[in-house]
Amino acid sequence: MSWNQPVYSSHVTEVGYDSDVGELLVTWQSGRVSAYAGVSEELALQVANAPSVGQALNAQVKNIFSHRYVR
Repeated sequence: MSWNQPVYSSHVTEVGYDSDVGELLVTWQSGRVSAYAGVSEELALQVANAPSVGQALNAQVKNIFSHRYVR
C-alpha cells in the first residue's frame, strides 16, 4: 500500500512510501522530492514517525540506500 504522511521537521514536509516500487519518498521544504530505493515499508514508517525525521533519515537511510530526485 502506498501512503504519504505530513511530518513536523525543519527540512522535511512529508514522508511517503510507494509500495509498487519499494521507495521511500521524502518531500523537502524546498519542494524537491527524494526517492530512496529498496527501503522497506517498516523502515519508512519508522522514519515518518521518528521524534526527529532528519536524524532518522541521516542514521537509517542516507548513504545506505540508492537516492534520486523525482522532482
